Amino acid sequence: MDQMLKYIVTSLVDDPESIQIRDVEGKDSNILELSVNEKDIGKVIGKGGRIAKALRVLLQAASIKQGKNTQLEILD
Repeated sequence: MDQMLKYIVTSLVDDPESIQIRDVEGKDSNILELSVNEKDIGKVIGKGGRIAKALRVLLQAASIKQGKNTQLEILD
């Protein structure tokens, strides 16, 4: 999951070196915490949150295929 997310986000941001993804495993679900450079946060969220929503939908679809529940949190 995190490799797919990193691949997608790398193409969106100007500073791909600053991408950090932390996988927090819970009892029922996993949470992927994404943090990027301050100047790239708007590119990851998108206008009206459209890109963030699309990323969440992709992660949800991929996680269901694997029998897991994964959520995405974008950190400031």
